[in-house]
Formats: sequence, C-alpha cells, structure tokens
Amino acid sequence: MDHFLNKDGALHAEDVPVAEIAAAVGTPFYVYSTATLLRHFHLFDEALAGMDHLVCYAMKAASNQAILKTLGDAGAGMDVVSGGEYLRAKAAGILGERIVFSGVGKTRDEIHLALSGGIRQFNVESEPEMEVLNAVALELGKVAPITIRVNPDVDAKTHAKIATGKSENKFGIPISRAIEVYAMAGAMQGLDVMGIDVHIGSQLTDLTPYELAYQKVAELTEELRAQGHNIRRLDLGGGLGIPYERSNEAPPLPSDYGALVKRTLGHLGCEIEIEPGRLIAGNAGLMVSEVIYVKEGEDREFLIIDGAMNDLIRPAMYDAHHDIIPVVEPAPGAEPAKYDIVGPVCESGDTFAKHRTMTPMHAGDLVAFRSAGAYGAVMSSEYNSRPLIPEVLVKGDQFAVIRRRPTFDEMINRDTIPEWL
Repeated sequence: MDHFLNKDGALHAEDVPVAEIAAAVGTPFYVYSTATLLRHFHLFDEALAGMDHLVCYAMKAASNQAILKTLGDAGAGMDVVSGGEYLRAKAAGILGERIVFSGVGKTRDEIHLALSGGIRQFNVESEPEMEVLNAVALELGKVAPITIRVNPDVDAKTHAKIATGKSENKFGIPISRAIEVYAMAGAMQGLDVMGIDVHIGSQLTDLTPYELAYQKVAELTEELRAQGHNIRRLDLGGGLGIPYERSNEAPPLPSDYGALVKRTLGHLGCEIEIEPGRLIAGNAGLMVSEVIYVKEGEDREFLIIDGAMNDLIRPAMYDAHHDIIPVVEPAPGAEPAKYDIVGPVCESGDTFAKHRTMTPMHAGDLVAFRSAGAYGAVMSSEYNSRPLIPEVLVKGDQFAVIRRRPTFDEMINRDTIPEWL
C-alpha cells in the first residue's frame, strides 16, 4: 500500500496534488510520501515484536537526509556502505550506536572515520578487512564490534546483478570456512566478535531462500558457541521485494518474514537486526515527468518525456519494470494507445517501456513512475550535462523541496580548466 491515490481525477501524494508540485518545482522530479515511509518501517518493526531487534534502514535505497531523519525519528537504525553514507546518516541526527557499516571494500580511512565517530558494528566481509580493522582499532585504542558476513551459497532466485548469497558472488566468506575465520577473529585484540551477518540478495519474492539461509545461520550459531564464541547478534540483511507490476502477485508481507525469523532463529536468544531498504522506500516514491513530444514512428508511437535514464536508470540497467500512469485521469471513454516511452538522452537504452498501453497522451501531460522511491535518485547522474532532479517530501497537505535542482552554472562551474589551457 502507498499514499499516492487519485482524488477527483487527479493523482495526489497524500493530500497534495502532484500537478501542484510539478508547477512549483518543474519536471522531472522525485516525490516521497512520509506516511508510506513510516508505514513500511513500522510493518517491519511490528513483525519482529517480542524479539530484541533493530530495523536498520539500508540507506543505499534512498539517502536524502530528510528521509533518514523521518525514519530515524521513528526508531530506525541505519545500514551504510561507505564513509559518505556514514557521514550523511550522522548529519541527519542518527547516533553512531545505531549505524551498521556493511560493504566489501571498506577503506582504512572509512574504518578510522566510523571507529572515531561511533559505530554499532562492522559487518566484516573478508580476512584482509578483518586485519585492517583490528590494526586501526588498536591504533585508536578501541575495540571494534563486528559480525562476520557468511556466504551461505543460497540462490535468492532474483536478478543476477542483485544476488549476493551464491558462492560465485563477491560477498562474505564461504560458510564452510566460518569456523576457521571466527577463530582468527577471536584471537585479535582489537575486535569484539558479536555475531553473524548474512544477506543473500535484493528483490526477493519468495521466503524459501531466506529459510534455507537462516537454517544455516542457526546451525553455525550453535557451532560457534560450542567453540567458545559469544554469538549474541544476528544481522539478517534485507532484500524483501516489492510489487513493481500491480497486476502480479504480491511478494510476502513483512509479517510473514517476521514469522519466519522467529521460527528459524527465535530459539537462539540473539538480538536480531534486519536491513530493509527497497520495501521501505520503493513504493514511497514517484518520479514525475512531462511529455515533450508524441512522435510517430514506422510501426509505433514514441512518448518522449523530459525524464531520462540518468534520472531513473533501473529500466536501462536491469530491464526493470515501473508502472507509468497519467497524473490526470483521461476523459471517460478515451481509447487506450500503445507507446514506447523514452527519454531525451542520446542512447537507445534511454527507454523506459516498450509497447506500453496507456490512455492517449499529449505534449504537456504529466506521467508518474510508480515504485521509484528506491534506487532512483541515489543512482541518478548528470549524464548529457543534465542537472540532478529535485526531490520533494510530502507530509499530509504540505510539501517541501529536500534537494533542489542545481542551475546549469552550478553544474558547469564545478569543472576546473588547467592554467596551461
């Protein structure tokens, strides 16, 4: 469920007409619903009720500080994967003790930054990282809290580019080597080995891979405790999918996921962390764009809009589907038409949809891309020297620009021409 609904024939973000936002900030832009963000966070939080737990929002999904503060004020922790994300979370008021640092390539500088500024834990991905983390902790006179990410070799049955739990993926250590690696970590003076981390992928629409992975984690927990390790925290990652196509069967609910966690891991008495991103932010955001031209092709019509692949790259990168809807409902009885919906970037890959059936569209009409809140704005770029587009947050009948569109001069003047030129 989201809070983008038609009222009196016009699409609203909560109680604000989307067309009103477009008139104020120009197109294209992203708009997020506070009510949807909070609803989705609370669904996860309630799903783990009765267990010691923390829902750490995976901020790589959408990292505007206004979104982070909205979720942080509701009780969320944060999952970060870079020094920049760590600093962004801190700038939004998130305490270090509620920030988890994940990622395969943490640099010495990033480790120093997080240890100095405060961190809940590092999710360690390799022995070399563990050695660097230990060395930096000893240099600072600190003890670094860690979990070790294990790769359970479970196929998440998702897109190849977002699967992370198979043996050929770059993430974590093979679960078959876990006993050996935990022994190494336990001997390092600068580390506090708190638990186990696992994350098998993104956009999962079936709970079976989770069950397989968590059963392996439960067995490993018992083995490590038998070896003398004080395993008291399990970081289970995120990855639960959202319905990008409204006509498809809905993925499992957070409540179903929570029941699975309790069934497979509840007997261990561990604190549970989860790191949802897409399910919290995905359906909480739209990208809104204006039709520039309707172009007649040889065997099709092209709907050319002012949004482009640099603004929303998921269709070009993953062949991802987004429902695309008119912001103003058509007149009754309007005959549907089929369009290739494309942007203005000079790439054939700048195509959002092919042969998409829509109501008849005309230059100046507005369209909204549903389920664009996750991996939309954060993956955007200035390709073709197109400025980053605004982000807007709605709460009830209010809206605010939370990232403005830079001017051309601001974008261009970041370049520096050497003196010899």
